[in-house]
Amino acid sequence: MVRMAGFLAEAVVVLHFTVLAFLLAGGFLAWRWRWVIYPHLALGAWAVLSVVTPTVCPLTVWENDLRAMAGMPVLETGFIDHYIDGVWYPQSASMLVQLVLGTIVIVSWAGFYAGHRAARRLSRC
Repeated sequence: MVRMAGFLAEAVVVLHFTVLAFLLAGGFLAWRWRWVIYPHLALGAWAVLSVVTPTVCPLTVWENDLRAMAGMPVLETGFIDHYIDGVWYPQSASMLVQLVLGTIVIVSWAGFYAGHRAARRLSRC
């Protein structure tokens, strides 16, 4: 059971990175598959909420529970702070990175909206 909990904790880390990748790329995926915009908008709302409020991500809670079951140390900070901030870029650039990534998401949504409007115009002809 302990080994399985450790494996599952690591699987949650992979899932968390996958969710972040979807957050960044999901709007662009919606250009091709329109239905993707709905879960992407929900995830975007969650991301904004987690940045502006002291919300704890359920995936982080799940990872910590599994780590504790496996006898591993739990994360003292959130997922981003532990695995990304100060690891992939300097901690001092955190706000800049958030702004750049947020801009990428907004551009993807704007492109989706423009493509959706163009498709509606063409279907009316």
